[in-house]
Amino acid sequence: MSDFTLIVRLLGAALLGGIVGYERESEQKPAGLRTIMLVTLGSALVMVLAQRIPELIRVQVDTLTMDPTRIMAALVQGVGFLGAGTIITGQRTVHGLTTAALVWTMSAVGAAAGVGDWVLASTGTIISFVILRVMGRLDVRHPEREL
Repeated sequence: MSDFTLIVRLLGAALLGGIVGYERESEQKPAGLRTIMLVTLGSALVMVLAQRIPELIRVQVDTLTMDPTRIMAALVQGVGFLGAGTIITGQRTVHGLTTAALVWTMSAVGAAAGVGDWVLASTGTIISFVILRVMGRLDVRHPEREL
């Protein structure tokens, strides 16, 4: 992978995270612009690094057993833990579930950008943005509803 490709993937991931992060920032949510950008960038970094490992440690690919799905599994677990930290429970309320889901989703967007799947990364970003912006306005709260 060329250095130019690497830079484009990382900048692209950060940009896609910025689109959705800006929406969260404008809504004054806990995980805003910087947080979402860092989640997508970090995920892209992990996936780019996973692709570069054979080249970086100078081992023949035939002698190195690589399974990118294991790296993705570790990424999903780690980001799930991060997202869990955004969930706050009260006596009868739960806050932060959307933020946690967004952090997890944007990590997948970053991973897609990291492997160069721009259609998947862009589509995931657009759908996430629409869900947050449009569906958020349609969301009706029922304070009397118990958990």
